Amino acid sequence: MESYLKENFGEVKPKHSSEEVLQRWRDLCFLVKNPKRRFRFTANLSKRFEAAAMRRTNQEKLRIAVLVSKAAFQFTLGKSLQRVQDYIAQPNDYTVPEEVTAAGFQICAKELGAIVEGHDLKNLKFHGGVVGIAEKLSTSTKNGLTSGSELNCRREIYGINKFTESKGRSFWVFVWEALQDMTLMILGVCAFVSLIVGVAMEGWPKGAHDGLGIVASILLVVFVTATSDYRQSLQFKDLDKEKQKIDIQVTRNGYRQKMSIYDLLPGDIVHLAIGDQVPADGLFVSGFSVAIDESSLTGESDPVMVSAENPFLLSGTKVQDGSCKMMVTTVGMRTQWGKLMATLSEGGDDETPLQVKLNGVATIIGKIGLFFAVVTFAVLVQGLLSRKWQEGTHLSWSGDEALEMLEFFAVAVTIVVVAVPEGLPLAVTLSLAFAMKKMMNDKALVRHLAACETMGSATNICSDKTGTLTTNHMSVVKSCICMNVEEVTKPNDASNLCSKLPDSALKLLLQSIFNNTGGEVVLNKDGKFETLGTPTDTALLEFGLSLGGDFQAERQASNLVKVEPFNSVKKRMGVVVELPEGGFRAHCKGASEIILAACDKVIDANGEVVPLDEASINYLTNTINQFASEALRTICLAYMELENGFSAHNSIPVSGYTCIGVVGIKDPVRPGVKESVAICRSAGITVRMVTGDNINTAKAIARECGILTDEGIAIEGPEFREKSQKELLELIPKIQVMARSSPLDKHTLVKQLRTTFNEVVAVTGDGTNDAPALHEADIGLAMGIAGTEVAKESADVIILDDNFSTIVTVAKWGRSVYVNIQKFVQFQLTVNVVALIVNFSSACLTGTAPLTAVQLLWVNMIMDTLGALALATEPPNDDLMKRSPLGRKGNFISPDSDLILNTLIFNTFVFCQVFNEISSREMEEIDVFKGILRNYVFVGVLSCTVLFQIIIVQFLGTFASTSPLSLPQWFLSVIIGFLGMPIAAGLKMIPV
Repeated sequence: MESYLKENFGEVKPKHSSEEVLQRWRDLCFLVKNPKRRFRFTANLSKRFEAAAMRRTNQEKLRIAVLVSKAAFQFTLGKSLQRVQDYIAQPNDYTVPEEVTAAGFQICAKELGAIVEGHDLKNLKFHGGVVGIAEKLSTSTKNGLTSGSELNCRREIYGINKFTESKGRSFWVFVWEALQDMTLMILGVCAFVSLIVGVAMEGWPKGAHDGLGIVASILLVVFVTATSDYRQSLQFKDLDKEKQKIDIQVTRNGYRQKMSIYDLLPGDIVHLAIGDQVPADGLFVSGFSVAIDESSLTGESDPVMVSAENPFLLSGTKVQDGSCKMMVTTVGMRTQWGKLMATLSEGGDDETPLQVKLNGVATIIGKIGLFFAVVTFAVLVQGLLSRKWQEGTHLSWSGDEALEMLEFFAVAVTIVVVAVPEGLPLAVTLSLAFAMKKMMNDKALVRHLAACETMGSATNICSDKTGTLTTNHMSVVKSCICMNVEEVTKPNDASNLCSKLPDSALKLLLQSIFNNTGGEVVLNKDGKFETLGTPTDTALLEFGLSLGGDFQAERQASNLVKVEPFNSVKKRMGVVVELPEGGFRAHCKGASEIILAACDKVIDANGEVVPLDEASINYLTNTINQFASEALRTICLAYMELENGFSAHNSIPVSGYTCIGVVGIKDPVRPGVKESVAICRSAGITVRMVTGDNINTAKAIARECGILTDEGIAIEGPEFREKSQKELLELIPKIQVMARSSPLDKHTLVKQLRTTFNEVVAVTGDGTNDAPALHEADIGLAMGIAGTEVAKESADVIILDDNFSTIVTVAKWGRSVYVNIQKFVQFQLTVNVVALIVNFSSACLTGTAPLTAVQLLWVNMIMDTLGALALATEPPNDDLMKRSPLGRKGNFISPDSDLILNTLIFNTFVFCQVFNEISSREMEEIDVFKGILRNYVFVGVLSCTVLFQIIIVQFLGTFASTSPLSLPQWFLSVIIGFLGMPIAAGLKMIPV
C-alpha cells in the first residue's frame, strides 16, 4: 500500500505544491461519501484561481499606473521651469465632500486612494505634496495623530485597517453539511420506506421501530459529527486571528510606540525598516536608500526605489532595503492588497502529506468496502430468492419480505458507511487543529497545517545564533578604544573609560555611535528615554548614553547625507554626515575583521591618528579573537574624512578608514538551550548553528550550547563556498557550526541536506535575508519578537518567545501527531475489517447479517468521529523524543516495535472474543464444547474468523496496520484469550 500511495499521491509536497497537483490527487479520491466535509479544511482551488486572476488584474493596473507616472515625471523634466509650474498648477476638478469637510478634513478617502494607487504626481502636487496632504488630514509629519474623540471621526470617514472576513459558519451549517453524506441520505430513504411499510402492516408503534431506529442513529451520527467539525472550525478561526496579529512602530501623540496594524488610521506616521511589510497605502515622509519589493502586487521582481521624488508606498509590499517614515493615506479594504487578501483568505491551507496519504488509504479501502457491500447484498438477496423459490412463492411478495429486502439493502449501504474510512483524513485535521491550539499555548504559532506533521519527521535543525540560542538582549561589556582594552560591565566603568579617552576620540566615538545606527533614542509616554532598534544597535546606543552622549543633540548637530543600512552580505553599515563646521565625514561599523581590513589608520592612546602598522594590526586582531573566545560579538567602528566632498548619489567608500575601536557585546545563552540540544541529539535530530559571527565567537557559543562536539567541525562561509561538490558530500554531515556565513551559504547548506542527503530540515531565522532559507527548508521557524515580517511570511511556524526550547516542543508535537494518527488508523482499520468479515461471512454462511443497520451506524460513529476525538487528541510525552525521527523515507504504516506490541494486543483481543464466543454457547453448562461439531455454521464462522485473523496479522500488514507475529507471540495471544474460558466457567458455578 505504501508503494501505491507514493506512486499516486506522492506528488503533493508538505508545501509549495501547484494547484494542478492538488487537483490531480483530489480527482483520484472519487469515492467520497461527503466531499463538502472531506475537503472542508483543505485548499479551495476555485478561490485560489479567482485570487490569481485578481492578482493578474492588479498587476496590470499598477504596472500601467507606474509607467504613466514615470512618463509624466519625464515629461515635466523636459519642460521649462515656468511651464512645469503652469502644468502642476492646472486646475483640478476635485471637490471635497460635505461630510469630509464637516469632520474637519479637506480630502476624502477616494481621492487619497487614487493618488497613491495611481502614482499620481500631478494630483499630489495639486494638494501640496506630502506636507499639504498631511495638513488636509489634520496630522503632523513629526508628531503624528493626536488621540481623542477625533480618532472615531477619522475612522468613520476613512475606514479602519482591517480586511473583510468571511462570516463564521453557525453550528446548523455544519449539521446541514453532515447531512450531505450520500450513504446517510440513502439510509434516510430506507428508514422512511421502512417506517411507512412497517406502520401500514403492524401499526403504531410496533411497526415503526426499525425505521425510527435508523433515523435516530442517523441524527446521532449527524449531530456528533457536526459538533466535532464545529469545534475544529472555532479552533482554526482562533488560530487565524493569531496569525494576523502584526505590530509596527508608529509615532502618535508625539512619541514613538508599538501598535497593531489594525489600529492604523490615515495620518499616522509609520516607521519602516528592512523586512517590514508596508501595512497600508501611504506616502514617503523621510528616509534613506528605501527599496521596495512590489512583486506581491505588480509581479515585477526588480525593487522600486522610493524617495521624495517617488513617494508612493503600497500596502502588502515589503521593505527590501533602507528605512523610512511613511504617512498612512489609505487603509483596509480601500487598498488593492485588502481586496486581494479577502480573496486569498478563502483559499484555505494546502493539503498536508498525511491528509493526502490517508485520503489514498480511504479511497483504496472504500473500493474494497463497496465490493464487499455489493457481494453481501447479492448473497442475502440470493438466499431470500432461493427460499421463496423452494416454497413456490417467488411470484407473490408479502410486506415482511419487502421489509426484509429493504433491510438487506440498508445493511449493504451501512457496510459502505463503515467500510469507507471517511474519518482517516478528517482525523488528521482534528489532530492538527488540536496540536496547533496547544502549540499556541506553548508559544509556537503554526501558519501552515503541514508544519505540525513535517516537524515530526525533522532530522536536522539549522539554527541561527542570535535570539534563538541566545537571549537577544545585548550589552557592551568590553571595549578597545584608542588601543586600550577596558571592561564596562559595572556602572562606574563607563565614567572611568571617559576619563581615559582624549576628548577628540570621545567626540568621534559618540558621533559614530549616534549617527551610524538604525536605532533611535526616543521619549516614551512616561517621559523617559528609550532605545529602539536591533539588539546590536540598542546595545551601542546604551553604551553611548553611558559615556555621557546626547543622541538628539548629536543628530541635530550633523546632517545625514547618505545611509547604507546594515546588510548581512556586506556585514557592515555606513553613513555620511555633513559636519557643522563644514566638510563631510563617513562612518562605518560592522564585523570586526571586515571593518579592520578596510582601515589603514588608527587612533592611538593620545587621540592622534597614526598609520595602522603590523604591530597595531596584530594587537587589534588578538583583541578581537580574545573577545570572541569569551563568546562576545565584536563590532568595529571606523571613520574617514571625505576631503573631496560628497554627493548623495555617490557610494560610501569601502576602504581608507581610521579605526576608532572595537567593542565586545555580550549576548548570553538562553537558559535551557543546552538541555534542549541534548534532547534533540537523543531524538536523532542534528542541530547545526549558522551565524554571521566571528568563528571564535561561534565556536564558544556552540560549545556552551552543546552543539559543537569533538566529532564535528566548524567552518567559515567563505571557505564553505570554495568547496567542490565532492568535498561538500564528505564535509556537510560533519558541519556543526558555520560562521561568517551569508544568506546564500545558509540556503546552500539547507538545499544540500534536503536534496543530496535526503534529510528533513528545519531552519530558524529572523531577518529578511533568512527568507530564502526559510522558504527552501521543509519547515521554517521564524523568531516572533525579533523577526521581520518577511521572515515570518516565509516561515511555517513562528516561535513567539524566541526560544530554542520551543522548537523542541514543536518537534515533540509533530511526532505526537504522527503517533496519534497511527493509533487511530490501527483502531479504525481493525474495526472496519472485523465489521466487514462478520457481516460478509455470516451472510455467505447463514443468509442473514448479524449486525443491523442501526448497529453498524453506531459502530461507525465509535470508530469515526468518537474514535478520532479519543485517539487523535492525545498530548505528547517525553518518550517521543527518545525515538529516531521518521525522516523523508519513513513509511506512515511501519512495523516498528510499537506496531508489534499493538498487533499483539489486537491479536489477543480477537482471541479473547473467539473463546468468549465459545463460552457463550451454553448459559449454565460448564461443558461448552458439547455438540459443537454438529453446528457447522458456528464452526464455519469461528474458523473464518481465525483464518481471517491469521491473514490480517501475517499478510495484510500495511493494510491493517499490523506486523507479523512469531510463534511464541501467537501462543501467548491464544493462551491469554483462552484464560477467559475458565473464568467464565467459574462464574457459572456461582448460584444466582
